[in-house]
Amino acid sequence: MNTVLAIFKKEFVSFFISPIAYVFITVYLVITNFLFFQSFFLINQLEMRSYFQILPWVFLFFVPAITMRTWAEEKKIRTLELLLTWPVSDLQVVFGKFLATFAFLSAVILLSVTVPITLAVLGTPDFGPIFGGYIGAILMGAAYLAIGLWVSSLTENQIVAFILSLVVIFVMMMVGNPFIIMKMPAFIVPIMSYLGLANHFESIMRGVVDSRNVIYYLSVISFFLFLNVQSLSSRKYE
Repeated sequence: MNTVLAIFKKEFVSFFISPIAYVFITVYLVITNFLFFQSFFLINQLEMRSYFQILPWVFLFFVPAITMRTWAEEKKIRTLELLLTWPVSDLQVVFGKFLATFAFLSAVILLSVTVPITLAVLGTPDFGPIFGGYIGAILMGAAYLAIGLWVSSLTENQIVAFILSLVVIFVMMMVGNPFIIMKMPAFIVPIMSYLGLANHFESIMRGVVDSRNVIYYLSVISFFLFLNVQSLSSRKYE
């Protein structure tokens, strides 16, 4: 556990060494707040549904931007080989990096707490769906991160890692899209619907945190972290 925490601290602090993290946070908050309040004053309802509805698409671009350098940079500057010679397991390294990116993304998401505070000042919103939306956003973001980390471990080019992560996440989002599954055979529809990344977020966003949705996201996270570990293990034998 101490090893994982050491890696976590190193990776988390590295986000704030350069101004990139601050630019990322600023751009994220400006875009999400602008898109939300633009529709908020038209709808004139004390809810954050429209805010959470845009997050799967905002995360589609922002999460790969967080993960693209995680492994690709290590490969490019040849520090990955040194890291793999340390007396740490591949799982510890992967989990430490995942925790760092997860902590960073969670902090960014929670910085938008000014939105529900504004709603509370204006009236009495239903905080059930808002609370559920934040839980869903964090779980969905963690799943995006696990995918992005795995893709980053496959290349040393950050731009390639960004584009491939975006493509993989987009495909997993669209798998459960109604427009896609309506063209599928009836027996495949429930499977496709269940596999869709965004579908489970929409369910949690209604304020009902179903264990099936939580298990789904934890399964996706575990699966791609496992692939990440396997990617590192295979590199040792190259």
